[in-house]
Amino acid sequence: MGSPGLINRNNGQQQQQRLGITEPISLGGPTEYDVTKTRELEKFLQDAGLYESQEEAVSREEVLGRLDQIVKNWVKVISRAKRLNEQLVQEANAKIFTFGSYRLGVHGPGADIDTLCVGPRHATREEDFFGELHRMLSEMPEVTELHPVPDAHVPVMRFKFKGVSIDLLYAKLSLWVIPEDLDVSQDSMLHNADEQTVRSLNGCRVTDQILRLVPNIQNFRTTLRCMRFWAKRRGVYSNVSGFLGGINWALLVARICQLFPNALPNMLVSRFFRVYTQWRWPNPVMLCAIEEGSLGLPVWDPRRNPKDRYHLMPIITPAYPSMNSSYNVSSSTLRIMTEEFQRGNEICEAMEVSKAEWDTLFEPFSFFEAYKNYLQIDISAENEDDLRQWKGWVESRLRQLTLRIERHTYNMLQCHPHPGEFSDKSRPLHCSYFMGLQRKQGVPVNEGEQFDIRITVDDFKNSVNMYTLWKPGMEIRVTHVKKRNIPNFVFPSGVRPSRPSKETWDGRRSSEAKVANNSSADKIEGKGVLDGSGEGKKRKRIDDDTENNLRNPKGYAAMLPSGGEVHEGSPVGNVSSCSTQSDLVITNSLGVLKGEKADNNETESLNNSQNLAGIFAQNGELDGILRCNLPGKGLPANNDTSSSKEAEKLAIDKIMSGPYVAHQALPQELDELEDDFVYTNQGKGSEWAAKGSPVESSMSNTAVEQTNESIAAVACSNGAGPSAYLYPNGGSEELEPAELMAPLFNGISSAPPVAQPKPLIRLNFTSLGKAAGKST
Repeated sequence: MGSPGLINRNNGQQQQQRLGITEPISLGGPTEYDVTKTRELEKFLQDAGLYESQEEAVSREEVLGRLDQIVKNWVKVISRAKRLNEQLVQEANAKIFTFGSYRLGVHGPGADIDTLCVGPRHATREEDFFGELHRMLSEMPEVTELHPVPDAHVPVMRFKFKGVSIDLLYAKLSLWVIPEDLDVSQDSMLHNADEQTVRSLNGCRVTDQILRLVPNIQNFRTTLRCMRFWAKRRGVYSNVSGFLGGINWALLVARICQLFPNALPNMLVSRFFRVYTQWRWPNPVMLCAIEEGSLGLPVWDPRRNPKDRYHLMPIITPAYPSMNSSYNVSSSTLRIMTEEFQRGNEICEAMEVSKAEWDTLFEPFSFFEAYKNYLQIDISAENEDDLRQWKGWVESRLRQLTLRIERHTYNMLQCHPHPGEFSDKSRPLHCSYFMGLQRKQGVPVNEGEQFDIRITVDDFKNSVNMYTLWKPGMEIRVTHVKKRNIPNFVFPSGVRPSRPSKETWDGRRSSEAKVANNSSADKIEGKGVLDGSGEGKKRKRIDDDTENNLRNPKGYAAMLPSGGEVHEGSPVGNVSSCSTQSDLVITNSLGVLKGEKADNNETESLNNSQNLAGIFAQNGELDGILRCNLPGKGLPANNDTSSSKEAEKLAIDKIMSGPYVAHQALPQELDELEDDFVYTNQGKGSEWAAKGSPVESSMSNTAVEQTNESIAAVACSNGAGPSAYLYPNGGSEELEPAELMAPLFNGISSAPPVAQPKPLIRLNFTSLGKAAGKST
């Protein structure tokens, strides 16, 4: 019957193929303007160095051919070693497939190649792939930097072959002989496959399906190459940080190609921003209907899987088993990406009236000029191998720090993680990560409002230090840094820019906003960082009624202020350190409040927007998703008149319309989401295979997760575990551990607090507005 979502409909004279689950928004073809702007875009991408040379392309093809020969020889060697009959030895075969950016045709110079080795049923992963094949590769002079990671969620072998980076996965099929014309997109390939094989096959199956579901592959490739470059320049390209990775951007672009099948890249880029600026998340983005399949593998289904109901930005993979590829997105990163989509849409509209050019769209985001306050996370190890493993583990947990800070401050303190690490050349075996901090925008500020994030930070460090492969020398340190004290090694060439440029789009917009609404900006911005010396004068003891409210989660939640100052330390057991003047210091009363109040944005999206479970409850069938209230016909033309834009807006609304049922978030389910997945070994496989896998999304390693969390809880209560790495750093201050307290039961501590003599460190945001005009 063809691939899901490929629908043949009879238009009288001819058969017309429709791609996707809805009618296109517009069938209009390109104008002369589109042709001209598309040529300009292609030249811009060429000048940016996004295309590999012909020599490099040939070299990659040669490497892949050589790798295919190696695995074919390998499977014969192991077949003979297992004493199979000669006929099976001669017929024994293995095959190399590619996926990811290389298979899609959007890779750049020096990019690695995601590859998959498919072998027969008698070629095991542990002994043969990571044993014999690893030995063969290690003896070849062309192979360097060979690094096997057999315990990763998606087992992978990483190496360079003649200088070309390779990520090699393995899938063991239930076949005795692997045919040369094997089609891994067939669902039968998953029959009797183990979990690692299903995950490893996922990347190839998704990539191939994407290419089948776009109307024009060349236009798709140019548009995707553009959007990947844009996302990296704007700092929103990173799956592990809670933004979007390669597979996510590919699926988003492919959907736009379906909605505008005759458009050139210029129009596709413009419509990308227009559509996703108007998109009402958590409506899912899907290229085809979801199939339940016959193999019993879990698929993305909010009707059956409670966790699927709380995904904030579902982007569903098109190959069985369908899954959400963007489950890492948090309310914070969704907000940032939504703002970036809006910025892109404004620039594209400005381009249409000749007020902007392509280089405006790709201006890099000035992360270290965007905020007054930052968290700096420093990690170190004793050797390169340890640092590589430690980095992988810490990177996978940084998202949890963002989630915890925002949840424990009721989303009043927002985090912006930088998607990448920085290295100080003067300090080997060390790297740093950064998060921007700001109060929630648009919320009135009262003098002296505070946040206390010391407990949150301390819990995060304890959970990170519970790494099952932790070794001496693996250290982590979290500090607060003001913008003026950001270390120089984060800047290009180690030189801090003198002044931020006001000639950029963002600079002009910022200046216009300050002129237009200077008084509002003063209220929204907070104050700078205090040293804690005035704490006694600013804060009062709460009365008995307030203390009683602390033991009543609902009552305490009701009295929380709308915003606050950031504290990175306070006595944990001193619940009476909250004043009646919104001088909130969140202490270990969080143990009482945990789960009672969901993140503001998440709760709002769950209660007020279209909840995902309702779609299935209404339609009853998975393949009926988003087929209600479809637009009748595609728009006839693509003229950017106001009427055309309004028609497109109505079409987008129809695409997202559906009978959703509000679903109240359960506290325990939101708590589970915070730690929805724990890697036991952080050598990660390719994101195309690893991210959003069926086991990871719906059947995470619960036992390992619970064990790690239990160990972390014990360590937190008794002070065990590796200590934080302390060293002087100008302008930075260690977020010292607050008082340690045993777990709370019914709001009552089972052990007395242990006092810590460290001073408080506060981030006070209430004066930032007054200082906005001053240079920092």
